[in-house]
Amino acid sequence: MSEPQFFAPDPGLCTEEEISYLVHTFYATARKDPLLGPIFEAHVTDWDAHFVQMINFWSMKLRGTGRFRGAPMPKHVALPGLTPELFERWLQLFHQTTSGMENANLQFNADMLARHIGSRLWLRYQMERYPDRQLVELCGA
Repeated sequence: MSEPQFFAPDPGLCTEEEISYLVHTFYATARKDPLLGPIFEAHVTDWDAHFVQMINFWSMKLRGTGRFRGAPMPKHVALPGLTPELFERWLQLFHQTTSGMENANLQFNADMLARHIGSRLWLRYQMERYPDRQLVELCGA
């Protein structure tokens, strides 16, 4: 079997059903997580709308659809008290979710994108919240 590869967004990479499964399975786990669960529960007020938004986001990133409308960076920067450990836990749970999927190219691409996105969000969070501190990189990024 060939090694998975990174693809530009491509409708042939995965199905919408796989993305929906990824999003719902990840959040089912994250909402129960002792570190992440309380943060999600405190800040997500409409889970149905959040699922639609996240499915649209990952569909854009993985399949190249144009349905996503939003600005994730300001929403994450506005959250109080985020730490590198929280971002790393998010990445662990995300990888745990993708590793259970049968589509190796989806798994590889989603994991690569998640690491990139998590690193960018954490970098910007630090720059906005702690401009006088030295930047700390994520371990898993």
